[in-house]
Amino acid sequence: MSDPETELQGIAVLLAERHAELTDGLVRAFGDRIPELPRDPVLVDLLHGSAGSNLESLAHLLRGHMPASDVRAPAAAVEYARRLAQRGTSPSALLRAYRLGQQLILAWAVEEIAARVPDPLLALQTSNLLTQTSFEYVDAVSEDVIGAYQSERERWLANRSAVQRETVEALLRDERLDVAAAESSLGYRLRQHHLGLVLWTAPGDSDLATVERVVGAIADRVGAGHPLFVPRDRETAWAWLPIGRTGEVDLPDATAALADVLADGGGRVSVAIGSPAAGEPGFRVTHQGAVAAQEVAQLGQHRPGRVITYDDPTVRAAALLARDLPTTRRMVRTALGDLADDTDSAARLRETLLAFVEERESYVATAVRVHLHKNTVKYRVDRAVEARGKPLGDERLDLELALIACKWLAPEVLARAGG
Repeated sequence: MSDPETELQGIAVLLAERHAELTDGLVRAFGDRIPELPRDPVLVDLLHGSAGSNLESLAHLLRGHMPASDVRAPAAAVEYARRLAQRGTSPSALLRAYRLGQQLILAWAVEEIAARVPDPLLALQTSNLLTQTSFEYVDAVSEDVIGAYQSERERWLANRSAVQRETVEALLRDERLDVAAAESSLGYRLRQHHLGLVLWTAPGDSDLATVERVVGAIADRVGAGHPLFVPRDRETAWAWLPIGRTGEVDLPDATAALADVLADGGGRVSVAIGSPAAGEPGFRVTHQGAVAAQEVAQLGQHRPGRVITYDDPTVRAAALLARDLPTTRRMVRTALGDLADDTDSAARLRETLLAFVEERESYVATAVRVHLHKNTVKYRVDRAVEARGKPLGDERLDLELALIACKWLAPEVLARAGG
């Protein structure tokens, strides 16, 4: 009497016999349903080798020639993953290929089992065993190929970026360079408008491939050309977006759109944006603004996945205030009194008072901005003035600067309990 293992071995033999036909079918399906995979002949040949070698290994596993614990990605599959890493293809496309391949092979095999095994219970048991074994195979192999992808991507970026980093650092030091030679080294045109970015992840959350994909998505959202991407370390990268001869970009709209891009990336990448600037000097200026905005975000311990832009006047003010934190702390305490306390209630009052000041002391405009009733705004403003201990008009400039410092640099400038 037959059993599921014996029937599955028969399917494995059939899989080996129809290996070439099935491989061709998989490659066609990948091309039709995963447009992110490269279409040039060299990469398609590598994909063919990867798919074919995976089918051979799966057949060996189904025939019991090796235990599931010994499954490793075939060399051709690892090479294909490495080549995708060099091309910058998303690893999600690679994983989709494995999931799609498993789906198609399971569908083919289940049909063969139904045709070859007349006993419905035995056919079901054989199909279940096939599904379990195929999942074990794909799980093991996908771990290997994604590991190979990530290692190759980091190595490739490091090698490619070495010359770029030297050129970028020379430009940022304002050294005299041959512009044409610099553009050739960077693969990026300097004689246009630029938008500088600094991107970073949380400590220990190093994934430059994800960061680079975020840069590409940002470039698409703002309608920029191919960006210049320069990794700084395992958690930080610099980037420049080419925005043409006019430098026209709607930063408020772009910033709102970027929030969606960062959410799509899992909320792990933070972005600081400089102001658009032109030419070789602008390459430096927009980067310096992005660096200053990043410093504000990091001092303020803002949550990951946020966008901060130097084009915001309050960010520029906070960047200046961050250069002398001891003086800023004293100014905040003097200007705000008890309103500078590090409490949730004080934070709510500061937020409402800053909006009130920026809206030219209009209760109606402030209510619309902070989504509160006008009477609630008036109550909070009155309480904030009381906590401050002096009228709203006294030392008005210091008041506004102190509120800005608290908004962006809160952990560094607030008064904590006990001093």
